[in-house]
Amino acid sequence: MEPAKISIQDASLRHLDRLYEIEQKCFKTEAFTKRQIAHLLAHPNSVSLVAKDNHNIIGFIIGMIYYEKEKLTGRILTVDVHPSHRRMGIGTALLEQIEKIFVEKGVENCYLEAREDNVAALNLYLKLGYRKVGSLKNYYKDAHGILFKKCL
Repeated sequence: MEPAKISIQDASLRHLDRLYEIEQKCFKTEAFTKRQIAHLLAHPNSVSLVAKDNHNIIGFIIGMIYYEKEKLTGRILTVDVHPSHRRMGIGTALLEQIEKIFVEKGVENCYLEAREDNVAALNLYLKLGYRKVGSLKNYYKDAHGILFKKCL
């Protein structure tokens, strides 16, 4: 199924129920709670975007901007694409848009983590220029993680 017309827009608390629903479909043991998603959406340093197919939210991304060693740094906290819309470039579009916003705000480096067994995510991040900079032993309940970094 090809998406009709994908648009990327700012996310807000009014999207909370749908974002939580997608989060539950994307992640099992590591899923954010509804309260955690609400907190992230409302945080003044967060950048949150939704991907829509027509008017239906089919994915989202949440990142945070903070200072590290006197430099603005970005961190991607979650990238979610509904299983019915995967492998259509939506994750790529969300990541590219949040990176653009990070750059506009002065962010120099972006970090994210992934499960070492999430092959699709690992391939996506490598394709987009992220590089492995660390291993995260027992980062997830049942798997190790990998820390990635991209210079923006």
